[in-house]
Amino acid sequence: MRIRWDAFIAAIQERGEYPTPQEAERASRVVLALLGAHLVGEVRAELADRLPESLALILLSPLQAHEPLSPERFIRATAAWIEGATEKTATWDVSAVLSVVADVAGDDLMNRTLFQLPPGYDLLFGRPQSS
Repeated sequence: MRIRWDAFIAAIQERGEYPTPQEAERASRVVLALLGAHLVGEVRAELADRLPESLALILLSPLQAHEPLSPERFIRATAAWIEGATEKTATWDVSAVLSVVADVAGDDLMNRTLFQLPPGYDLLFGRPQSS
């Protein structure tokens, strides 16, 4: 079931302690664009179906990663896409957005999503996996 725009942005704003919804939206757009470049097939489509429509389109954009980014490189890429960001603030942004995405996705879809990503993304989603 698709989450409403205002509910999704409000959850990210709260989780990330952003002062405005616009800051939560900015983080969402960047993180979801990068995440979408790493996901393929049914998992990507199912995740998009649960996001607000405009953010689903960002997740589904034709941008594709040439190689999977490690969690550390994903953070650095996020920092590069957000004006004035540092790795520390980008880590905050990624965690705020991806933890809400994990809540929206649910356990089954999250497990299938993490299967497509390099090790360590479970921590970015706030869903540590036991080894």
